[in-house]
Amino acid sequence: MYHRFEENKYPSTNIKTANFIKHLNLIKDRQFKFINPIDFENSLVSEKREKKILLTIDDGFKSFYDQAWPILKKREIPFILFVNTREVGTKGYMNWQQIKEISKEKFAHIGNHSYSHEYLIDMKNQEVINDIRKAIVDFKKNLGYNSSFFSYPFGEYSNDLKSIIKNLGFKYAFGQHSGVADETKDFYELPRFPINEAYGELKRFETILKTIPFKFKSIKPAEKYIQESNNPPEVIVDFFKDVKNINLLNCYSNELNSWRKSELEFLDNYKIKVKLVGKFTTERGRINCSLREDDGSWRWLGMQFVIADIKN
Repeated sequence: MYHRFEENKYPSTNIKTANFIKHLNLIKDRQFKFINPIDFENSLVSEKREKKILLTIDDGFKSFYDQAWPILKKREIPFILFVNTREVGTKGYMNWQQIKEISKEKFAHIGNHSYSHEYLIDMKNQEVINDIRKAIVDFKKNLGYNSSFFSYPFGEYSNDLKSIIKNLGFKYAFGQHSGVADETKDFYELPRFPINEAYGELKRFETILKTIPFKFKSIKPAEKYIQESNNPPEVIVDFFKDVKNINLLNCYSNELNSWRKSELEFLDNYKIKVKLVGKFTTERGRINCSLREDDGSWRWLGMQFVIADIKN
């Protein structure tokens, strides 16, 4: 997941174009196949050992059109551009003419990123519905369709928000928790690896390309919108039994606003409790778990919790 290109005063969402080109070259060198969005679901359930990558860009910034679009167009690299429609045509954002130009290419897809890009998770359900419906109207008016792909603003979702997105006709929804999508994942909380200046240097990107799915039966709590009363959450992951060397699993979390290695409690051989030492004290609580395979690849599972009381 990318956002801005060559907007160097926004390092948390920016990537330098030269590094972006290096990423694309590395993907090609490692013999990955770029997934065309129209083949997304088929790519999850078939040819599972094939190395595949889905490129996504959030927000529709003008810098994408100026910097990245010419590169992707020349190489015909598939991608999804997620657009929040309220900002279209305003300073720093693409306009509808530019978005339409991109949408005409068979390898490009425009995804829905809400109308307002506000913190939807903090809104009342009807307010969220109204917001998304405005975006759907804008899509149909300007592009002639609404996308089946949705990207949660800030990667934040709750069970209520997931239900709204599903009921409004979307088939897939992406967060910003790191990980590899596979056929066992909930299609309404799909992971992505966020890329920016801090997390876009080549060595880290090479590591990302070595990650493989970390399949699990369930994660508790299922609700990722956490209140003061259950902060920190009691996190239990039930993995499938075909995972080798599960005893070598490592998890890291950012409770108390500091990344640390988490103590793990094995409730049985494949059901594991991540023991947090304190509350999440920032807006988003994160847990990343990894397990190194014999071939040098990494099973990777990221979790993101949104902390209601801190945001309010």
